[in-house]
Amino acid sequence: MCDKKNNVLFTDTGCFVLSLSIKLAYESQVLLKVPRKNNMYSIDMKNIVPKESLTCLVAKATLDESMLWHRRLGHVNFKTINKLVKDNLVKGLPIKHFENDQTCVACLKGKQHKASCKSKIQNSITQPLFMLHMDLFGPTFVSSLMNKKYCLVVTDDYSRFTWVFFLASKDETSGILKSFITQIENLVDKKVKIIRCDNGTEFKNRVMSEFCEKKGIKREFSVARTPQQNGVAERRNRTLIEAARTMLADSKLPTTFWAEAVNTACYVQNRVLVVKPHNKTPYELFRGRTPSLSFMRPFGCHVTILNTLDHLGKFDGKSDDGFFVGYSLNSKAFRVYNIRTRKVEENLHVRFLEDKPIIAGDGPKWLFDIDVLTKSMNYVPVVAGTNSNDFVGTKESIGAGHSSKEPGSSQDYILMPLWKDGSLFDSSSKNASNDEPQPSSDVENKNDEGVRKESGIDNQ
Repeated sequence: MCDKKNNVLFTDTGCFVLSLSIKLAYESQVLLKVPRKNNMYSIDMKNIVPKESLTCLVAKATLDESMLWHRRLGHVNFKTINKLVKDNLVKGLPIKHFENDQTCVACLKGKQHKASCKSKIQNSITQPLFMLHMDLFGPTFVSSLMNKKYCLVVTDDYSRFTWVFFLASKDETSGILKSFITQIENLVDKKVKIIRCDNGTEFKNRVMSEFCEKKGIKREFSVARTPQQNGVAERRNRTLIEAARTMLADSKLPTTFWAEAVNTACYVQNRVLVVKPHNKTPYELFRGRTPSLSFMRPFGCHVTILNTLDHLGKFDGKSDDGFFVGYSLNSKAFRVYNIRTRKVEENLHVRFLEDKPIIAGDGPKWLFDIDVLTKSMNYVPVVAGTNSNDFVGTKESIGAGHSSKEPGSSQDYILMPLWKDGSLFDSSSKNASNDEPQPSSDVENKNDEGVRKESGIDNQ
């Protein structure tokens, strides 16, 4: 056929004999050109200059040769070895295609890693509450305002709508889940069919087994020490925690407000995140209507709260200062922290001061007022300066250097525990700071007697 000046094309599906008018459009498309000698097209592998996609034309190396070069090159990946051959990056390496038969035991011992848990491209769940993902994080280092240390996060697989519950201990998980599932099934008029969680004892116990068996709910557990299989719940935990940490840093509120921040983050993200397969918010997918965002305010912003509880006089102030810490789930009200009462309350009569700037050091007064801080910690401040005669005998016995301080020196605060039985300090020691300091000579003569009198030992 070639002697008759025809072009012959061999492909993976067949052989094509082309007419004489067919010619190459671009010379750059030629990857390999071999001359014809003695009715043979011979390829000399030693004299080939590799080009772009020449790997398919290179002869395959035997398995023994592939393993030999794999060991010689420090157990490098076979893709890297073939790339060196394809791009002609080194010398001395045979121009062959090396294959891996997965028989290198040393690589399995030294390089084996966890199996990947790929997410589904298309969700097979078509209705809410068909599958619920849940996880529990905690204990936190700091308790919340309501003395909670754990947070239970429940996420609907279809809508990605999320609920959060705060617990003082893990034992409360079963009771909360039973109440939640019964309530949400009645609200949406659908049944929970599958629960996916980890192997924690808060989910894997007799109470939950009996409840799920009674309701006909299937439970799916992730493999031990494999949180990737519970990826929906784990990613939601990370999103909520990062959002709460950011809001606390922006509002300058202490860490004790972490539960309020997580609750607010969950409330907001249900209305603003977009679920990719449906291009809708979780609120719209679960509730069936578009959410409204006009009433939302920054977490931790200053507010004035109308006092509707106390009986006020004609000229008493009508409002208290506070901080916005979230939204009510049971009514159209805001959750605010009242600085005067030191409690979180739900109130609709709130005036937001969003324009008030938040500067470094600004925030609740109990963070910067030493007297209020010691009172809340059940500690009593003891003045230890030269302008007071408290513990003056003990001070002189320790060293006379303290008596040389100037009268105008600043006060030093010492935090001491407040004893309930047999108070360490009586009322006379607290009022002693208003007396005139005694001369040092009198103190030295009555050292032991002054210590007993000031510390209340004589009374015991």
